[in-house]
Amino acid sequence: MFELKVVTHFAAAHQLKMVAKKCENLHGHNWKIEICVASETLNDAGVLVDFGELKQHISEIMARLDHKFLNELDYFDDDNPPSSENIARYIAHSLETKFRNSKIKVARVTAWESEDACATYIMGNPSSPF
Repeated sequence: MFELKVVTHFAAAHQLKMVAKKCENLHGHNWKIEICVASETLNDAGVLVDFGELKQHISEIMARLDHKFLNELDYFDDDNPPSSENIARYIAHSLETKFRNSKIKVARVTAWESEDACATYIMGNPSSPF
């Protein structure tokens, strides 16, 4: 099994309900996102995927999140709040659609909301609606 990791960042605000009093206030983070993709095989060039191609797909996803109030975005709602867990899941499933017809799979996405707190989504069912 081969695995690549790309690290990226975005800044955004969110508001979480019924978590902790402090987090219920509107606040923002500079998220650090770690994205791992994997495959059993390499392509004809001897790589899993070109880093430039992977980074381009990730950049498109980050543009949807960067400098936004995440609670206002269609994919986050009361049943699916913009927590670090759900942000990681959203990024994983969004990236998975870019590689739908290939042997490349998203392995996991980690969303760091601070230097000492993160959530990781480990990809399970690629046909998930989210």
